[in-house]
Amino acid sequence: MIIFLVSVLISFLTTLFITPYFTRFLYTAGIVGLDLQKKDKPKLPTSGGICVAFGVLAGLLAYIGLYTFVPLFFPSISILKINVIPLLAVTSSVLIVMFVGLLDDLNVKSRKVRTKEGYDIRVGFPQWIKPLLTLPAAVPLMAISAGVATMGIPFVGIVEFGVLYPILLIPIGTVGASNVVNMLAGFNGLEAGMGIVYLLGLGIFALLNESTGSIIFLVTFAALVGFIRYNWYPAKILPGDSLTYLLGSIVAAGVIVGNMERAGIIVMLPFIIEFFLKLRVRFKATCLGKLRKDGKLDPPYGR
Repeated sequence: MIIFLVSVLISFLTTLFITPYFTRFLYTAGIVGLDLQKKDKPKLPTSGGICVAFGVLAGLLAYIGLYTFVPLFFPSISILKINVIPLLAVTSSVLIVMFVGLLDDLNVKSRKVRTKEGYDIRVGFPQWIKPLLTLPAAVPLMAISAGVATMGIPFVGIVEFGVLYPILLIPIGTVGASNVVNMLAGFNGLEAGMGIVYLLGLGIFALLNESTGSIIFLVTFAALVGFIRYNWYPAKILPGDSLTYLLGSIVAAGVIVGNMERAGIIVMLPFIIEFFLKLRVRFKATCLGKLRKDGKLDPPYGR
């Protein structure tokens, strides 16, 4: 448990201390977006998900290193038995998603589109191409055949998916989760705040069941706690698609390696509902509130 707590602390401190440096770097590099939720609509650095990704990577790699070497020198220390191979696969997936999210955020730099609230420069890749970009994040999990192919489905019973689980269900879960989390965003602190809530819940559930997913969820939870200090209203940095992609892939990866599919579906329900609501209007709806003269926000559709 000491190794577990140290890894979570490393994740928190890494994100907490590197975010101010990344904020200045991203602003200097011109990777910015308009914060339409403030009266003066300032340009803020975007792609803050990169800071969270570094925290997650630091925490996971610290855990793998400590888990491997500490027992050699301190055999009396009790360690939660977790398979390290899935963690290495998750680390690879995080790197891939971080790169894809950064590409999407970089793509917005030269694009400028008029919205109801003014000009917004945060327009990334077309909607249809985003699932294709996040598909490679599933490959590391597919390569190790992560998870258990036998699942209990309500009203159906136990189903053995066999080879279809790594070939079909893992890519669908990874791509689906990465993209639906991106649907519910737009307010300062919303993405990170929601992530803190559902990742803490999943982490505690996984920890109680001694699941491999526990370290994945709680390390990411700690990184978000370090990040939200700078993303809470009034935000100093925007999360960008790099954070929403990352959170979706983390949920998918943790659920798969921890055999927690039903818990993952429950957590994803608000995002799935949002997906169908936006699908109904062909993704032309917005999550942004209407900015009043006093700086407060009204619901975008009057209810």
